[in-house]
Amino acid sequence: MWYFSWILGIGVALGFGIINVMWLEANDTFAREPLRADPHGSPPDTPADTPS
Repeated sequence: MWYFSWILGIGVALGFGIINVMWLEANDTFAREPLRADPHGSPPDTPADTPS
């Protein structure tokens, strides 16, 4: 009968993970800032591309 507790544990762990991801998505934790497009069509500068 040990397998019932094993299956229950896996189900609880999966449920916790799914609820955690849904909570993080609702709080915009995974949100990225949109990149601004250059009017000339070139990709935006990265910190490594700019001279110091």
